[in-house]
Amino acid sequence: MSTEAQSAPRSLAESLRGRDDASLAALLRSRPDLITPVPTDLTQLATRAGTRASVVRALERLDRFALQTAEALAVAADPASYDELLGLLAGDDGDPVVAGALPRALGSLREQALVWGGDDRLRLVRTARELLAPSPQHPSPTGLGPAVREATAGMSPGRVQEIVATAGLPSTHDAVSAAAALTALFSDRVRLAALLAEAPEEAHAVLARLVWGPPYGQVTAEPAAHLRWLLDRGLLLPTAPGTVVLPREVALHLRGGRAHRAPEPVAPPVEPGATHGPQVVDSTAAGQAYTALATVEELLKDWDEGGPAVLRAGGLSVRDLKRTAVALDVPEPVAAFWVELAYAAGLLASDGEADERYAATPAYDEWLEQPPADRWARLALAWLAATRTAGLVGGRDAKERALQALGPGLDRSAAPEVRHRVLTLLAGLPEGASPAADSVLGRLRWERPLRGPQQEDDLRSRLARWTLSEAELLGVTGRGALSAHGRTLLGAPAVPEPHPRAAGPGDKLPVHRRPAAPPEPLGPAEQAVAAAAAARLLAPLLPEPLDHVLLQADLTAVAPGPLKRPLADVLDVLADVESKGGATVYRFTPGSVRRALDAGRSASDLHDFLTAHARTPVPQPLAYLIDDVARRHGHLRVGAASAYVRCDDDAMLSEILADKRAAVLRLRRLAPTVLAAQSDPATLLEGLRAMGYAPAAESAEGDVVITRAHAHRTPPRTAPEPVPDGPPAPDATLLTAAIRAIRAGDLAATTPRKQAPAAARGADGGLPRTAAAETLATVQAAVLTGEALWIGYVNADGAASQRVIAPVRVEGGFVTAYDHTADEVRTYPLHRITGVAELAEDET
Repeated sequence: MSTEAQSAPRSLAESLRGRDDASLAALLRSRPDLITPVPTDLTQLATRAGTRASVVRALERLDRFALQTAEALAVAADPASYDELLGLLAGDDGDPVVAGALPRALGSLREQALVWGGDDRLRLVRTARELLAPSPQHPSPTGLGPAVREATAGMSPGRVQEIVATAGLPSTHDAVSAAAALTALFSDRVRLAALLAEAPEEAHAVLARLVWGPPYGQVTAEPAAHLRWLLDRGLLLPTAPGTVVLPREVALHLRGGRAHRAPEPVAPPVEPGATHGPQVVDSTAAGQAYTALATVEELLKDWDEGGPAVLRAGGLSVRDLKRTAVALDVPEPVAAFWVELAYAAGLLASDGEADERYAATPAYDEWLEQPPADRWARLALAWLAATRTAGLVGGRDAKERALQALGPGLDRSAAPEVRHRVLTLLAGLPEGASPAADSVLGRLRWERPLRGPQQEDDLRSRLARWTLSEAELLGVTGRGALSAHGRTLLGAPAVPEPHPRAAGPGDKLPVHRRPAAPPEPLGPAEQAVAAAAAARLLAPLLPEPLDHVLLQADLTAVAPGPLKRPLADVLDVLADVESKGGATVYRFTPGSVRRALDAGRSASDLHDFLTAHARTPVPQPLAYLIDDVARRHGHLRVGAASAYVRCDDDAMLSEILADKRAAVLRLRRLAPTVLAAQSDPATLLEGLRAMGYAPAAESAEGDVVITRAHAHRTPPRTAPEPVPDGPPAPDATLLTAAIRAIRAGDLAATTPRKQAPAAARGADGGLPRTAAAETLATVQAAVLTGEALWIGYVNADGAASQRVIAPVRVEGGFVTAYDHTADEVRTYPLHRITGVAELAEDET
């Protein structure tokens, strides 16, 4: 046996043992499930790397060409040479693109421990070979049938000899050599081409239908002449009564040596669609970002005094979602997105009370106090990390249960990775270029191909489509192109000069230099820094809040832009929003003015407020409206009897009693200035207001009750935690510690030791077994000589392990030693040591 053959690894464990620390770190980084928990040694690591669940996860993360490489190895001989693998992928013509891409794909498979061995003996992990088979009936992942040797295994020797003779080959002494001769014929391109040249035309059509799979076909008991010609020469071989198969060697010849119809060694490019100027993209995205902030504020302001009820199973009812969509003036899927985004950012939650409802959290008040750009950054970070997927709302789960906004069943662990990948692909385009959506989906399918039946609308494709639309809604993109602050949010900042604030028409904006896209998602700390940088880049592009409105004679006010918060808060109470857009139109009505008076404002306060914040004089109709409502406001007083109405003007009370509309309130005069009602105070207030009066609520002490808005808040709530997509990738510190522990455990497991007597070895040949006196004597002798020992140890939990130790001291029933396995000094109770054995003096 050659030295090279002797040094070749005989198992995956031996292959891993030959890796350096950097290669082991790459394996554990690409397959983090292998490190949870940390394996005790490299043998256990190899065993875990070959388990079905772990291999499934690894195969799902291969790109299309790496998966095609694994599939080619699955149909090749075991082991296979590099040249054989290259032939299966590049074909007889030796595609140079495939040849250039194969080292990368094979390196990826080796890095992830799916393939091991040298270039002359490549082996695919057995579990991967089994998983890549479509089904037991069709074991080839590339549509190839069984080899001649496998297909003829169940045939009678006489029939095999007949096929060999008809194919023009000399007869052999046994079926095995006959199958070998037939294999040699079908593997010889020249000889097989000559044989096929004699085939009838109809036979070529049959072969063409089977060549790319499935390779099985049906024949009758009396096949046609062209089928008989193929059967007699072994070009079709029977596998069961009425079923034939195209041998693998013949199919490979007809395919030109390729295992796949269309190898895809290179990722398809993301094609740019429309192209816009970077300044147009940034300004459009900034406008969308401002709209996003306004929409979230409007949503939570609408739910300030207690939002929709929480369904018994959790979530928002379909009716409440429709109401929310109408209030926000958006389609229902978009309303679901805003609701889920506010929930993911921790701004919205259920209040947890008996009559459980959704409401804003205390974090919402803190969020409102932040600068607009920082508020946007918080929403964007929540969106990037969220696993809750608003696009699923309205669909059904695997048990055909409806999926509701804010309800269970919306988490998809792949969502953050797909969002990051889509935005990274956008970052790779020229600045200002929006992608062609189909090319983005094609690229994602190449990077994470489906191994089952291809579905046009698979989850990752839907997540990608939702990402493109949600990024536009949120202002990460503008007109489909990634904005400058969007790039910065990813951790790939452009390098612009600062934007001039409030740039107007004709202003010249700087040209951004396109950065390289980040290869991996940022960690939490890095992402917080990137978000802060994105906020600084976005801030100058957001419109400056205004401190004034334009009052008009038709009882409306026009806000030509966003308003500063104190002004906006007061105006929301004093007037009703009539229309939104670039400018917001507010309308003053008796009801809105009364609402402001109920909130504790006086008529003089309202006049002063409008005078201070109006760029135009206060119109006379508006001044009259405020004075008229204020004159009547509080003239009637409603308190709790069940309820009563009090008024110093007994004529007004008589007027109310005479009004037919008051019949439903069931009023009765108790005194000249007091009416009693059988309805509650709130119903009485609403009824009188509907009749055109302006009553004020009264407390038990007789004081006017001031109704303050924005009162309801949930108890402190934390944002929902994203559902992880498997174990998290280990950091550098954990990798270093894990590799050191695995190496130390492997040292203990593989260190040569002297052969102990049979009585001293465990029944299974594992942990050593020695008497307590012999154990103590051996350990004491090792303290004097400084030699290392191999021990068996059982901890307090009953877990057995083997370790290599260098004893330092023995006293009080304990041995203190340097543990090579743990790479530290430890103390072991002697009664937990099952036995000891001396290490071999040398190992060559």
